[in-house]
Amino acid sequence: MRPICTDRLCIRKITRNDAKSIEHYASDYDVAKTTLNIPHPYPKGGGKEFVTAMLEQMKKGNHYTFAIDYLEKDQFIGLISLHVNKDFSHAELGYWIGKPFWGQGFGTEAVQAMLLFGFHELKLHKIFARAFKENPASWRIMEKNGMIYEGTFKDHVFRMGEYHDVVFYRLLKREFLVGGN
Repeated sequence: MRPICTDRLCIRKITRNDAKSIEHYASDYDVAKTTLNIPHPYPKGGGKEFVTAMLEQMKKGNHYTFAIDYLEKDQFIGLISLHVNKDFSHAELGYWIGKPFWGQGFGTEAVQAMLLFGFHELKLHKIFARAFKENPASWRIMEKNGMIYEGTFKDHVFRMGEYHDVVFYRLLKREFLVGGN
């Protein structure tokens, strides 16, 4: 896959060289607590293990994990992924941005690029995403990209010692195309 570039970002295949940056940003408690999957504390060497696992999944064609680089600083700032279910032609979108880069619109820009990739390159029928209800920054990114609220699952996950409500959003290819994309 060739990199996807937006006005400010380059979204590209992760490499082993990203492991140190992944570990650095994912180690931040404030980043970890906004996700379902980042462990805290983040294990030493966990970045290398993560990259190796994701590269294996990409070979199978069912999980696409990309680095998000901020072009102006030529710097890794986060990850974005599509976990594809080929049987149903849909994918779950996931993303996180390193804390120093929060509040600057990078997540919104990266999600827009992944929606284009998912619908145009992968020919998906549906892309969906979920976030903790208490993480409005994440679900507002979904809304800004035209994703439609599907519902809230009460006490759906147990994370970091407590149960959390999870909000679900979706976008169908025909809805994406109607929006002019």
